Amino acid sequence: MRNLGITQRVENVETHSERRDSLDQKWSVLANEMGFVPIPLPNSNKEIIPKMIKTLKLDAIILSGGNSISYLDYSGIDVAPERDAFELALIKEAINLKVPILGVCRGMQMINIFFKGKISPVKGHVNTRHDLNVDSEYTDLILNNVNSFHNWGIHATDVGSNLLPIAKDNMSNVEAFIHESHSIAGIMWHPERDIPFKQKDMKLIKKFLL
Repeated sequence: MRNLGITQRVENVETHSERRDSLDQKWSVLANEMGFVPIPLPNSNKEIIPKMIKTLKLDAIILSGGNSISYLDYSGIDVAPERDAFELALIKEAINLKVPILGVCRGMQMINIFFKGKISPVKGHVNTRHDLNVDSEYTDLILNNVNSFHNWGIHATDVGSNLLPIAKDNMSNVEAFIHESHSIAGIMWHPERDIPFKQKDMKLIKKFLL
């Protein structure tokens, strides 16, 4: 089995005066079904990332969802600047070590920011489903209707350098992209939240991460 590192959301637990890293258990179930050993990654000091990737022998990385990106609204109740810094450094080191990356929802947004793209507010994308317009080359990998849990999106004019859109919604928001030379991809929907898991989602994840 291959080792899959998965980043975690940060939760502020006031009743215990703690900031906790957490990961939906469905991610572990999905990873197991695809033949991966899931390894939750702590939002730790970014200087240890090279050693972390090598010591844990990570074959691939998923940047998971959750937490608003802090520079957009530093006062937001769910921002986690420590996670932002960790994930940006993680992307850089994964590229250096040629470790494949898949960004999911917020994770896709972080990849876009890393490559100097922008994100902007979107309406009607929280706790719903919507249709996709999928590039013909990827119709066997991407569903034409997906779940949606985000307030921020990526317009077609705001995609980062060398990122190629492969699916959009009907408002020209990019819902999936790939990097033209690195093993990097992003999707805006949550494959772990569709139970039972969608076969196309699992096929897509394996395509990008194996």
